[in-house]
Amino acid sequence: MFVARWDLDKTYLRTDFDTARDLLRTAFERPDQKRTVPGAAALMRELGDAGVDIHILSGSPEQLRRRILEKLELDGVRFASLTLKPNLQNLLRLRFRAVRGQLGYKLPALLRRRCEMPSTTDESGAPILEALLGDDAEADAFVYSLYADVCSGEVRGERLAALLQAGRCYDDDIADIARLASYLEPMPTVERILIHLDRQSSPSTFDAYGPRVVPFFNYAQAAFVLLEDARLTPRAVIRVLRDLVLRHHFDGPALARSYVELARRGHVDGRGLKPLVAELDRWLSERPLVGDSELAEVARVLGEYGSDLAGPPRSLGRAIDYEHLVAHHNPRRRRRRR
Repeated sequence: MFVARWDLDKTYLRTDFDTARDLLRTAFERPDQKRTVPGAAALMRELGDAGVDIHILSGSPEQLRRRILEKLELDGVRFASLTLKPNLQNLLRLRFRAVRGQLGYKLPALLRRRCEMPSTTDESGAPILEALLGDDAEADAFVYSLYADVCSGEVRGERLAALLQAGRCYDDDIADIARLASYLEPMPTVERILIHLDRQSSPSTFDAYGPRVVPFFNYAQAAFVLLEDARLTPRAVIRVLRDLVLRHHFDGPALARSYVELARRGHVDGRGLKPLVAELDRWLSERPLVGDSELAEVARVLGEYGSDLAGPPRSLGRAIDYEHLVAHHNPRRRRRRR
């Protein structure tokens, strides 16, 4: 068993919420008007078909649940749970920081879902691992990394409480997080954190979080990483690539260069390259389909690079300096202060 936990806005949906007008427009959009980030639905479908347990955790308000469910149904994706933010409740309780804040909302929600699992280990006793998908518009890299280290037991107790206080969480949220963490036996939990660069942030911005965090520019790159993690088959990746070609007009050489760009940042090492190119050749020989000329270009360009893809090796990294990062973990709050 494997678990994928997805953010929604700017990770799955192309949502604008930087102004009151943006928020109002988002609230009244019909499901068919909501735009999916290119390739996101295809990747979620492939993970679902592979038996991955998919949970969606979004900062969108609970009042949008019906429209979001309709949009996900239109996209043909299956998921186990959808958690939305109780912003009306926060306003009625005068919890104004919680309306924008993510740490005090997402961290306990992630821990609660982990606690609700029938078992956190498989039949052999090995931990059930997770991949977390978010974006660079919010605090996802910080929250996801902290969740990973709370689950592993690396950050708990007084240190965790101090971090949550520095992150401006409410006292009851801090108590809730400590309680939920205490229910979990410390074990490795998060295999991969994938951050969609919706705002085109520099990937180096996320170096402080270590090699577990992979910033990606497009969903071909997310699929390539999951391929090398053995969470997707080469054929599943081809279907994601084909979706990007047919629905979103990506060209083959650009998709191939996406793999090369990841390799040069040290996030893939070529393990998935030979199986992917071989599967592309099989796909192209089976029957001609619309879009296959671009897939042929992917195979050609990747074949030309061959083994000449090695980037700098990703170090195991130092322990994450959460005490430094917590002061500026929320990009949107930083922009408002400028």
